[in-house]
Amino acid sequence: MPDVIVDKAIYCDGVRETINGDISDAVTAARARGDCFLWIGLHEPTQEEFDLITNEVKLHPLAVEDAIHAHQRPKLERYDDTLFIVLKPLLYVEESSDIEVGEINLFLGRDFVISVRHGQANPLSGVRRRIESDPDLLAAGPAGVLYAICDEVVDAYSRISHEVAGDLIALEQRVFSGEHADVTADIYSLKREVLEFRTAQDPLIPVLEEIVKDRVELCRTNREQFRDVLDHLLRVDAQVDEHNELLTSALSAHLALVGREQNTVAMQQNADMRKISSWAALIAVPTMIAGIYGMNFDYMPELHWLLGYPLSLAVMVVAVLFVHRLLRKSGWL
Repeated sequence: MPDVIVDKAIYCDGVRETINGDISDAVTAARARGDCFLWIGLHEPTQEEFDLITNEVKLHPLAVEDAIHAHQRPKLERYDDTLFIVLKPLLYVEESSDIEVGEINLFLGRDFVISVRHGQANPLSGVRRRIESDPDLLAAGPAGVLYAICDEVVDAYSRISHEVAGDLIALEQRVFSGEHADVTADIYSLKREVLEFRTAQDPLIPVLEEIVKDRVELCRTNREQFRDVLDHLLRVDAQVDEHNELLTSALSAHLALVGREQNTVAMQQNADMRKISSWAALIAVPTMIAGIYGMNFDYMPELHWLLGYPLSLAVMVVAVLFVHRLLRKSGWL
């Protein structure tokens, strides 16, 4: 399992002790000393690779199945004396403004922490360094590890929320820039990222509330720390709601501006068509008269009359002026 195990260590009296033997010896040693806890970090293990740890620590098979296959919502479940907790860390990709969602599955007992990570969003290496440099967190045992992981995940939420706010401001500026660029796809894309954000952070609120309300015995000694994490998470939750509402408003405003622009174009096209039709009507009047007198019949009124030609021209002019007046009065010209 060397590729699957990212890190493993025993923590005793604020000191890290690297595990050199196999997992079963490490579990036995941690339990024999009584004041230590074991932390094993895994990355996307298979069922066969996870069986050794399962047999040694006696993890519940349903929780193990969830940890191996992932794709779980943030949650907290109790299996005898073991807690199974799912967290969704996020990673912001600045080049594409995408939010990648990972998953951390934690098994916590009084003397062990088993962390199973899926995806690229990985705050655990930094959490280890933080815990190993903080004796108070190490003294809290597995509950201190859980607090540090939750704190790091929520801090990442806060940073990503500010990044999303910047993307939202840029989109709003494009919507109201007057350039009439179609940003519908960009708005939908960012809205989808915000919804993924909400799916990751929103279910974590009741998990932390369970701990803060003293319903999780393992975390009873450091409830105040979890209350601080919950306060930060609630602030992020409010920000995500604001982002979602602003995106909905931006989309509505953009569609309204696009519709107004389309209406303006349609009205201009309609006005142009009316003018073209009006000039065609003006040309049609003298054309009709000339066409009648161009039939070359022998017996037509005023055909051989000396004033017939100027009279026909006068009739054409009067008819055109009359039609022109009617079109101007109706607003077509």
